[in-house]
Amino acid sequence: MRADDGPKRPGLLRRIGRAFVMLFVIFGLVGPVLTVAIYRVVPPPITWLMVQRLFEGQGFHRKWVPLNAISPTLARSVIAAEDAKFCDHHGFDFEAMEKAMAHNERSKRIRGGSTISQQTAKNVFLWPGRSYVRKGLEAYFTVLIEVLWGKPRIMEVYLNSVEWGPGVYGAEAAAQKNFGVGADHLNSAQAARLAAILPSPLKWRAAAPGPYVQRRSGRITKAAGVVRREGGAECVL
Repeated sequence: MRADDGPKRPGLLRRIGRAFVMLFVIFGLVGPVLTVAIYRVVPPPITWLMVQRLFEGQGFHRKWVPLNAISPTLARSVIAAEDAKFCDHHGFDFEAMEKAMAHNERSKRIRGGSTISQQTAKNVFLWPGRSYVRKGLEAYFTVLIEVLWGKPRIMEVYLNSVEWGPGVYGAEAAAQKNFGVGADHLNSAQAARLAAILPSPLKWRAAAPGPYVQRRSGRITKAAGVVRREGGAECVL
């Protein structure tokens, strides 16, 4: 061993450390921001859930349409069903989270407290499942899309990406599959039914709803009327 071999090792370790830091900055910080920025103008092509469903043999039915080609009553219905404060919060509804946690502590039926922004971040950028790591990433992407996209784009991506049945994604495919019309021709009852099945799109059916979905869609229709009268969807319509 030469006498000058010793000092070289700390220098090598420092270079390796700097390389890891650079990789973290590129892939952990710059990468997500760049991806979110691209998706502000480019439709997200496919999601982790869509890939998983393809491997499960469910097929793939999706047609991207702009927000102005989707019936406004659908946006009001999903706001009424999923996130009544969508236009007021900045990505997180902490009151809804607290209520969901309290409900889940005393009931076996799990209730979610995620906003439409959080659901969009999860659907577009992350894999299915529950873990603290994924929840942390969901919060990070939620902040990014709220800042870089804004409410209209969040709603547009949500309505074009959400699962609405086996292999059915987005409002256009769901409207055609269930009612034989385009998303721009959905009436209030049809929109309410689509919103009603969102918690369990593989279990419930919008075209031939059972008693529970019928009752839920009736409540959503009334709530969507309140959203319309009180301007609860003005940030996207």
